[in-house]
Amino acid sequence: MATNNGDVLMLEAAPVATKPWASAANAEVIDALPYIDDDYGNPLIKAEVDRLVEEEMRRSSRKPADFLKDLPPLPKFDFENCPVLGKEYERVRAGKPPVRIDFESRYKHELPPANKKNDDAAWKQHLHKTQRSLQQKMIELENLEMMSKHGPELWRQNNHRLDVFLTRMQRLAQEQNEEIEKVNRERKYHQQTTAYELNALSQEWRQLCVKNMEIQSACAVLETQIDSLKREAAERGWNLEEKLECVKPLQSQ
Repeated sequence: MATNNGDVLMLEAAPVATKPWASAANAEVIDALPYIDDDYGNPLIKAEVDRLVEEEMRRSSRKPADFLKDLPPLPKFDFENCPVLGKEYERVRAGKPPVRIDFESRYKHELPPANKKNDDAAWKQHLHKTQRSLQQKMIELENLEMMSKHGPELWRQNNHRLDVFLTRMQRLAQEQNEEIEKVNRERKYHQQTTAYELNALSQEWRQLCVKNMEIQSACAVLETQIDSLKREAAERGWNLEEKLECVKPLQSQ
């Protein structure tokens, strides 16, 4: 139901937006007064409301699996400039485990086999592996020395940064909670302030409904009486239409 100027009345749903995510003005508005509506506390009403909600969810065409259907599509990733990242993306997308880097075979120290005891190439390869393993151990020792020397101060600096970040996040969370509490207090105040007016209007609406029902019942009684009088006049042979035509000129005078 809509008026000529396009205003939407209460019985008509809001127009469906083509892009619900485009603007906050298209967000769904839930009409509820939780601070003064206590009907849901009644177990019978709660059971009926839950039943209606479940029935509507069963009849709904939108299932939980496609709740992202109205959102814009995700952009397609292009890994032309980074093929390694593209392969990793496809691996994660396929659900495959990551490729494990084998450091043991690279730095493992093994002598040439017995059949290559006199092979110079095998001993040279063994020498290169031993040099790599030695260099790796030297780098590990240097890292340990640097960690023991500079590690505590770095950890203290890192902990300080984390404390500063935690303090900032806690302050932002507290500000958001205060804003939420402020909005809730305003909602509660406005709802409780207008509760008296809403109750008065509801009571007036009920009285008008009762009065309309009484008028409708009285009209039905009168119509029954008129039909009875018409049948009685017809049984006596009276022509009520001629009598009414004679009465009309007298009323006009």
